[in-house]
Amino acid sequence: MGLRVTFPEARTVSVIDDPESALSAGEVRVRTLYSGISAGTELTAYRGTSPHVTKHWDSETRLFADGASEPAFPVTNLGYEEVGEVVEVADAESPVAVGDRVWGTWGHRTSAVLRGVDAADRRLPADADPRVGIFSHIGAVALNAVIDADIHIGEWVAVFGLGVPGQLVAQLARLNGGRVIVVDGIAARRDLALRLGAEIALDPADAVAETIRELTRGRGADVAIEISGNARALHEAIRSVAYNSRVVAAGFLQGDAVGLRLGEEFHHNRVQLVCSQISGSGPSVSHRWDRYRLNSTIIDLAASGRVDVLSLISSTVELDGVADAYRMLDDNPRDALQVVIAMGGAR
Repeated sequence: MGLRVTFPEARTVSVIDDPESALSAGEVRVRTLYSGISAGTELTAYRGTSPHVTKHWDSETRLFADGASEPAFPVTNLGYEEVGEVVEVADAESPVAVGDRVWGTWGHRTSAVLRGVDAADRRLPADADPRVGIFSHIGAVALNAVIDADIHIGEWVAVFGLGVPGQLVAQLARLNGGRVIVVDGIAARRDLALRLGAEIALDPADAVAETIRELTRGRGADVAIEISGNARALHEAIRSVAYNSRVVAAGFLQGDAVGLRLGEEFHHNRVQLVCSQISGSGPSVSHRWDRYRLNSTIIDLAASGRVDVLSLISSTVELDGVADAYRMLDDNPRDALQVVIAMGGAR
């Protein structure tokens, strides 16, 4: 019998029994080592504010409709940042061996059954810190946003929001040849981004758009990426870019976009506003960049040390402390970046 993290109701966390099924041919069992908590998307489910909780998503029409199709709670499908160790294989000629460590998305569960061929495609290098594996999905979100930004060498890139995805965006934008300006209200996050390669860090309380124009000889940033999910930050990102430039909206905005005034700089500066969302890649690259390539690329970059993910881990909790971790992220998000759950298989 395994264990699983659930939300029985808003702002309530339970760890419940999770029956383990027998393996079928071609399958392997993975014991979860670590699972990362998403301080963005996952917190919207915890608070009960996600449109996937309050409304019904029709996958055929791709529209939200008022009224949830089923009760909002309990929420049992939580977590998408996992790494584990193969502990059982169904076949003697399995493509993975007991002891192999694999990354993937199977939720805040102490174990999971995967197809052996999928696990084989997601093996971590033997010498990699296993915690690298929890960044496969959130890192893909960041990489997708950078690809959508279409950065060219020497261009000024403004990154709004320095949570985990924003920190990764800043590093990836620099790897892509950009000169990176980061914007966040938390000094410790700005300092971390500077240590990880950003050139300039700004407090949103200051005149961000005006400062960016001063830094760029009056032109403005060549591209901005908003990844905090804050409508006012998106508005300032629009104000910060040059005429005929692009803003990538990658944050998960909730409710009405109060503070986003599209009749101002957006309209008068012909700003291109592009949505970046992990369900797909931009049309110009979608034939080459599928989800697996995004996931595996960020893992390769992290395992080789070209992107620093381990510095983003702010705390690790055991399963019996997971409710306190969510409460802290809800009440005092300034105190944390990536919170990791040690799922019981870590050693």
